[in-house]
This record gives sequence, C-alpha cells and structure tokens, in this order.
Amino acid sequence: MIVILIVEMPLHPAFGDAAGTDWRKRMFAVMGVTGQVGKAVANALLGAGKKVRVVVRDAAKAVDWAQKGCEVALAHNTDVDAMTHALSGVEGAFILMPPNYDPAPGFPDTVAANQAVRKALNDAKPPKVVVLSTVGAHVSRENLLNNLKMSEEAFRTLDLPVAFLRAAWFMENSSWDLSDAKQGRMNGFLQPADHPIPMIAVQDIGATVADLLHEQWQGPRVVELEGPARYSATEIAIALSLAFGHSVRLNMVPRSEWESLFRSQGATNPMPRIQMIDGFNEGWIDFEGNGIEHRKGPTSLNDAIKQLVVERA
Repeated sequence: MIVILIVEMPLHPAFGDAAGTDWRKRMFAVMGVTGQVGKAVANALLGAGKKVRVVVRDAAKAVDWAQKGCEVALAHNTDVDAMTHALSGVEGAFILMPPNYDPAPGFPDTVAANQAVRKALNDAKPPKVVVLSTVGAHVSRENLLNNLKMSEEAFRTLDLPVAFLRAAWFMENSSWDLSDAKQGRMNGFLQPADHPIPMIAVQDIGATVADLLHEQWQGPRVVELEGPARYSATEIAIALSLAFGHSVRLNMVPRSEWESLFRSQGATNPMPRIQMIDGFNEGWIDFEGNGIEHRKGPTSLNDAIKQLVVERA
C-alpha cells in the first residue's frame, strides 16, 4: 500500500527517536520534482540513502515519488501556510522557483512567489537552504534571467544559511530540438555557430545540490556550476548527430526573425527571452567570477544529449 502523507499538522511525539530527536530532521524537502532539476535533486538524495519530502501542487503527480518512499507535501508556492508546513522539520531544503519563459512585464508572478516562499522559509527556518539560480544572476541588464536575480535578492537577507547555485545553460535545453533533429535539422539561436557558452547537465546539478545540502556554512553563499567544457551551437548539432546516428544540419535563425518566430509559437512577451540569448551570444551573460566558488560537473555534452535522446526521442 502506498501512503501519501500530506504535511498539514504538528508532528506526533511518537515520530521522535530514542534520543528524542525528530526523525524528520534527517529528511530533505525538495521543490520542483515534476521537472527535470527537482527530479535530479530528489533522485540524488535518495541514491545517497536520504529521506526526501517532495513538495508538489498536485498529489496525482506525486504517486511515483510515494512509491519510492518519499513523503509528500502539497503546497503552491504562493500559499505561505502550506509552504511553511512543507519546509518545516527538515534537515535542509531545495528551493526551485518555477521558470516562466514568457513573463509579464515586471515579472509579477516571480514577485508574488518570492514573497510567499521567503515568508515560508523565515517561518519554517530549515537549517540550510539551496536555491537554484543561474549564470548571469548578477547582471542588471534586462533579460529573462532577471527573475532569478530577483529571487536571490529576496532570499539573500534571510537569517539562514542559503546557497545560491548559479547553474549554466542546461544541456537538456536541446530537448526543444529533438523533433527537428529527428528530421536531420536544427535551428540555431546561439550565435555565431562556433561561439561556446557555459553549459551543465541536469544530473550534475542534482548531484551538486545534494552535495551542498550535506555541507555546513553560514549566511548567504554563491556557487557557480558548469560542465567540463564550454560548447557551441555547432557542437550541439554534432552531439545530436551522434545520438541519432544521422547528420543534423544547423540552420542559424537570423535575429531579425526571432520575435515573429517566438510569437508564432505562442509567446506574448518574447523580448526577455531574446535579451537573454543576446546576453549569451554577446558575452555579457557569463559567470560573475571575482573569487566566487566555481565547480564543474563531469558530464559532457555528448553524453547528456545521448541520454536525452534515449529518454525522450
């Protein structure tokens, strides 16, 4: 029998061990498990033999996690009370603010979610927190990644040990190219075609978050994360060619066509996304450096895309 335990009540004393320590103190709360990063984090913790509480909005999407032995907490990221329950009584928490690739001006959804999650963290006071951030979170120029800059600013002043993991461009963003790559083509937006940018595999993000959750530090902390090398659009096309076993031709889409293309795909406010790609292409979106802790994951682009094709193509 699978039991989904919804965290909505104070803990019963029976949950304490012989020394009077609450067993949930050995558990980690993980947001975003219905997406690729949260899933990688939860699996990394489970693989290390840790207990995990997954934080989801829909219980139906948590059945697989319950089968793995996870506790389940139902909470929307703007529901302060539910989020406080979900983040209470744990050894550490992973915070993933949901991505929005077509935000309204001013990122109002991000503002509301940041306020609620900050209040929940302040009330729940987990002993340590890891927040997924992004390369370029320090950049003030307008672009899509400003949403995570705003999250860093919202959580940085918490009286908690908070680590912001600034992850590079996801190698798995190539999932957008799989359908075309099956047909032997791929649209390129990272330009020039041979311009390399920092990238990281999602499984390496999960492993790094799990490592951070087992470390000790005080106050706010920033950790930059990229893969073993930097990669270009040409190298993505080569990796897709190797994974599919046929040539994938790279079609560089002129910047003048981006807005109309993104709008045809359903975007109503494509400019932040365009500005973000400009930032990578022009080099003003990169890691901050200046002595900030920098780590590298081991997974290569070829290996990440090979796995992506196996799982999704």
